[in-house]
Amino acid sequence: MTLIDALIQYGLFMAKTLTLVLAIGLLLIVVLRARPGGSGDDDDDGSRLEVVDLSGRYANMADTIKAATLPPKIAKQAFKAARKAEKARAKAEAADKRRLFVIDFHGDLMASEVGALREVISALLIAATPEDEVLLRLDNAGGAVHEHGLAASQLLRLRSAGIPLTIAVDKVAASGGYLMACVANRLLAAPFAVVGSIGVLAEMPNFHRLLQEKGVDFELHTAGEHKRTLTLFGENTDEGRAKLREQLEETHAQFKAFIAAYRPTLDLSKVATGEYWHGEQALSLGLVDAVQTSDDYLLAARAEADLYKVRYRARKRLLQRLLGADGARALARPLARPIGSVARWLRNLGGARCA
Repeated sequence: MTLIDALIQYGLFMAKTLTLVLAIGLLLIVVLRARPGGSGDDDDDGSRLEVVDLSGRYANMADTIKAATLPPKIAKQAFKAARKAEKARAKAEAADKRRLFVIDFHGDLMASEVGALREVISALLIAATPEDEVLLRLDNAGGAVHEHGLAASQLLRLRSAGIPLTIAVDKVAASGGYLMACVANRLLAAPFAVVGSIGVLAEMPNFHRLLQEKGVDFELHTAGEHKRTLTLFGENTDEGRAKLREQLEETHAQFKAFIAAYRPTLDLSKVATGEYWHGEQALSLGLVDAVQTSDDYLLAARAEADLYKVRYRARKRLLQRLLGADGARALARPLARPIGSVARWLRNLGGARCA
């Protein structure tokens, strides 16, 4: 047997072995998922609601600094005094102390966290009262109109139930992000947070001339005069462009009407131009109510509220289980925008998005 034959045989052996290992692994996954009680205390799909005691976390952080910077004897005395005072205060205020629930929302083009948001809000509507408060830490540069409209509608559920909603923007709440932010009873922004961009856009390339040069025909058949305004591959018309612009103006008008309903003192002729502003400028225009970071807001609230962070952990997909959540996001992030754009074009060519 020659060396090449040996390598071929070895390659075939490795391929068979790998196939067998993968088949066994897949079988084990199927068996474990089908096993009764295999998901433990979680929901059937592995998703769960998590609550973190932020008040306790802040107290532990302070204790860590005291332990590292004070003489041991003084630190011990300080810990005892602080614990005693905390117990006395908790006992005296237990019946009256309100709760502040903290939610994080990190936006993307398709507002993919809206599913988790609706689960958290449903849980809060069951447990929270009008004496409590919800703080949403929002980081969202906007995207698809319908997805961000749904996210804003979820936040409206809190307002409809009479539960105070504060939204803090530490980085950005632009376009669809501001559509969500304007729902707040109180809206905060960090000094250099980006706020505004109240506008709508639609964009797409057109490959019609390229296809013509290559001798490729493209056919598009519709029923309905305006079923498709612009297309990726066909020849776009002035009539189609005019109809799309009309649709964009209609969506922009809806955007402005929604904002006006929750921030009626805004001069939309000044702010609904698609421009954005930073914290102090946004405050002067009435886009936000105060310039403050979410961290300062929470520290100030510690004195008279118990702080809890609430999040919904959806069942991890295979890529997340293999790479971890951070690794999966790092791998997906460069692909998210182009893939999302292509999917959006194919699904609804000529559709609009907040921008």
